[in-house]
Amino acid sequence: MRSWLRAFPLIGDSVLAVTLTVASTVFILITDAEMIAEWSGVALVPMREPNAGSLLLAGVMTMSVMLRRRWPFVLLLAVAVPQFALDMLHFNAGLASLAAAILLYTVAAYRGLALSVVGAVYTLLGYLLTVALANERFGWADHVVVVALVTLCWVLGRSVRLRRAYLDELVDRADRLERAREADTRAARAEERSRIARELHDVVAHHVSVMTVQAAAARKMLYKDLQVAEDALLAIEQMGRTAMAEMRNIVGVLRTDGPAERGPQPGMHDLPSLVEQMREAGLRTQLWLEGEQLDLPPGIDLAAYRLVQEALTNSLRHAGPTARAWVTVRQDPGELTVHVEDDGRGPDQRQPGTVPERSHGAGHGTSHGMGQGMGQGRTGHGPGRGKGHGLVGIKERVALYGGVLRIGPRQGGGFEVRAQFPLKDRP
Repeated sequence: MRSWLRAFPLIGDSVLAVTLTVASTVFILITDAEMIAEWSGVALVPMREPNAGSLLLAGVMTMSVMLRRRWPFVLLLAVAVPQFALDMLHFNAGLASLAAAILLYTVAAYRGLALSVVGAVYTLLGYLLTVALANERFGWADHVVVVALVTLCWVLGRSVRLRRAYLDELVDRADRLERAREADTRAARAEERSRIARELHDVVAHHVSVMTVQAAAARKMLYKDLQVAEDALLAIEQMGRTAMAEMRNIVGVLRTDGPAERGPQPGMHDLPSLVEQMREAGLRTQLWLEGEQLDLPPGIDLAAYRLVQEALTNSLRHAGPTARAWVTVRQDPGELTVHVEDDGRGPDQRQPGTVPERSHGAGHGTSHGMGQGMGQGRTGHGPGRGKGHGLVGIKERVALYGGVLRIGPRQGGGFEVRAQFPLKDRP
């Protein structure tokens, strides 16, 4: 309940104001001057009977508590006017003095020291002015009680404010310490990873050096002593396996907190399963393989697969629910062409496009450079298409192998990604 009231302070203050107003009105209606004089022991001037005007002024004073957190100081100054008017006209103000005490407490609790001191002095001056102009005879004990109540309200408010400031400072300090601890942890982890990577680099460099020496020995002894050459080749094989394991460890240490991936990397031979996954996800996809389907260099094989994967993922996300996609892979003697296109017009369009004409042969039409198309948003598709990290990574992969990449709107609607990889060294 306390947390809920802190989240919605106006509701709690409204309940307090209504309760105080009802209690004050009932008190005004059931009491008279004789009862108040009997309770207080002070001879008071005969009090007038309450009317609509006096009840309205008393109600305004008590209802001002509703907005005490928004304008506490202004309301504290304002309630003194109807209080002074009721006292001078000898009307019963009810519990209006309690509303003034609540406002003074709020000023001390939610405003600065100077403003809270001004509020307390203003309250005491208003009381002294009322006593000086009224005909009631108050003793020193009465004055001491009023001063003590005003001081108590001010002290309570200031204590709450200081305690709240202290708790906020503790929370802020804890947050700073937590951020500093996380930063130190990250720095220590990065330093440890770098140290491990340097050690593993030395180990791998040693293995590669040994492999080079063994390969040279095997080449020289190949036609002289087959047993020595066989032993050298066996040593090269063992060193190669060890070096590969160490390289996986380096990648695992530098990339994530967990162990390195041990499974084989995907390639173009996995495209049928990728297309089937896209179909199950809701994107109608077709795959066309043209030319000689020979083995590709490992790097180009992985880069081409990742290009198709990212392009189909973007089509699935942005092309719309009725879109279709086509993947064309063509291998020529000196070039690999990967073309991914769709006919989507965005998630808000419901009309499917038409089947595009198949493009036979690589390099037909205008060839675009590496940077072209990367900064464009997708026409007709979701906003910002072509700006994601995935396609940026594909751009880097294609550039690594000297390829040409085009990403942008397709003629006739939709979107396309076309990459051409030069095939210089085949396995």
